[in-house]
Amino acid sequence: MDIISEKILFTGSQGHLLVGRLDRPATNAKAFAVYAPCFTCTKDILVAKRIGEALAQRGIGMLRIDFTGLGESGGSFTQANFTSNTQDLLAAARFLEAHFQAPELMIGHSLGGTTALVAASKSPSVKGVVTINSPSNPKHVGKRFEEKLEELSWTEEVDVKIEGRDFRIQKQFVDDLQSYDMDTILPQLSAALLVFHAPDDPVVNVRNASAIFSTAVHPKSFISLPNVDHLVTKKEDAVYIAQMIDAWSALYITQQI
Repeated sequence: MDIISEKILFTGSQGHLLVGRLDRPATNAKAFAVYAPCFTCTKDILVAKRIGEALAQRGIGMLRIDFTGLGESGGSFTQANFTSNTQDLLAAARFLEAHFQAPELMIGHSLGGTTALVAASKSPSVKGVVTINSPSNPKHVGKRFEEKLEELSWTEEVDVKIEGRDFRIQKQFVDDLQSYDMDTILPQLSAALLVFHAPDDPVVNVRNASAIFSTAVHPKSFISLPNVDHLVTKKEDAVYIAQMIDAWSALYITQQI
């Protein structure tokens, strides 16, 4: 199937201009999805690009976004947090609803999956939510800069290094992570759930997937990703994930074609 990939501009949660990339079939899409990248990742990370293109080839349009302060989007990463990311994802969903059709799927990788879970709980149009190697709780990401948490207890911001890149984290970011009770949010999720996780993921232990799956209510499904790394760097693994999302979502989305 021929696909179109186009740059999208929309206003984010903090009033800044955000940038996304919409991969969609050249003909009518049967459904649309919003994609949340991993922590500090952008819309152009290979796993997002590959999943978006593979879904578009199967008739599903997917909008992958740069959160506030990341990639091509405006705003400051230092002043963003998990809540603003969730609201950015909902702003992307509103853009799709206004210009195409309301998204019926939310997909997220790593912390983006946790973000997608929370955003899906606030979006009535979403019929299915997908997590890929995601933590069961937002505060898990604090482990990426655990050695700085004590310093943050007496100062307002610190510099941290994540995947070789320098970022400035404020105390409000950590406080915001602590404010989410996933044991309350997950049982109230009305969308169907699909959990992907690599059993040997060294970044987010597979126990997180078990916690998400056991806490959420049915309908829910789990697909193991053996021999897959946390960032899903192999193309064939990303394409496999897209294939499974397409097959699974057919049970829940409203086919437009």
